[in-house]
Amino acid sequence: MVNFYKGIIPRPILLPYYIGVWTLGYGFRFKFVRKVIKEAEKRKQLYYNYGVGQWTSGWRWFWYMKHDAHVLCISPYFLRFFLLISLVALFYAPLVQSPDLRRTSSFPHTFYNNINNNATPISLSSINNKKKKVNNLIQIDMSKSRVYADVNVLRPKEYWDYESLAVQWGEQDDYEVVRKVGRGKYSEVFEGINTTSNDRCIIKILKPVKKKKIKREIKILQNLCGGPNIVKLLDIVRDQHSKTPSLIFEYVNSTDFKILYPTLTDYDIRYYIYELLKALDYCHSQGIMHRDVKPHNVMIDHELRKLRLIDWGLAEFYHPGKEYNVRVASRYFKGPELLVDLQDYDYSLDMWSLGCMFAGMIFRKEPFFYGHDNHDQLVKIAKIL
Repeated sequence: MVNFYKGIIPRPILLPYYIGVWTLGYGFRFKFVRKVIKEAEKRKQLYYNYGVGQWTSGWRWFWYMKHDAHVLCISPYFLRFFLLISLVALFYAPLVQSPDLRRTSSFPHTFYNNINNNATPISLSSINNKKKKVNNLIQIDMSKSRVYADVNVLRPKEYWDYESLAVQWGEQDDYEVVRKVGRGKYSEVFEGINTTSNDRCIIKILKPVKKKKIKREIKILQNLCGGPNIVKLLDIVRDQHSKTPSLIFEYVNSTDFKILYPTLTDYDIRYYIYELLKALDYCHSQGIMHRDVKPHNVMIDHELRKLRLIDWGLAEFYHPGKEYNVRVASRYFKGPELLVDLQDYDYSLDMWSLGCMFAGMIFRKEPFFYGHDNHDQLVKIAKIL
């Protein structure tokens, strides 16, 4: 156990503090007694002037007044008693270890940077951005990602400032809807065809949402265009009358995961998880969190052994220390940080979701963590892990 307060309040500061409070207690006590007795003497003389009968009651009142004054003055004794107890507690009472860790012999003096599997030792003096020394304490910054933390810091504002994006609209008449293939909270998805090239495509018609959200998705898809296993954005169109925007994507002949996953072999599972990891590593290296990784958003063409990570509507640019909305990801794939409303999360959010997917594929249990609400979801996780 560590006496936490002992490291914060030095003894030379505590000593004059207690002497001052002790003296103050005596000062208040005597001042109060003198004031009460002086008032009582005046009242006694007043009662005495009105006659013998009332003098007796006045004297009795005077005695009670003095008695009550001394009783009320017991409070400084209690004050000093509790101050003594507090003093002992501050110096000797063992308290629970706080989040601020004291440097001890057991505290690691060397850290390792495991990025890209390079175990490079890093001394404490070289990671001042992760630690702040306060007196003789070390405060660890938990809000910064361990990988790709400064991607958007080092890049120009135009890369991540999606609000200033000027959308270049294509021709909606170049595309025709063939059939509906799915729907989501923010959009409806159709299989379509490009009338000029006769190529199949996916048409994602967005529901009425804020322009800011639409621009964010478009900007992220443009930044990730050409990345490994990232669905390719082909065009952006808008209805001339309703002004409803639609996103045109490459076509993937995917199989429903509820049908596909039970048929996958051990090698298939490892292969597709590896392909998904490549997509996530790429988007993270570009300073982007997906925030909605789940089987529904991983399209697999098993015949061509092709995987695409889709639905970037909840994706966001990562900035160190920034607080984000916790109402992202589907409940069964939410990380514990989201379930406890921790807002300063990072890319690791996607890795938890991928782990839930991986476990579901291996153990043939979908979803792997099945909670009825956020609290129950956390309970299910705790029971298994």
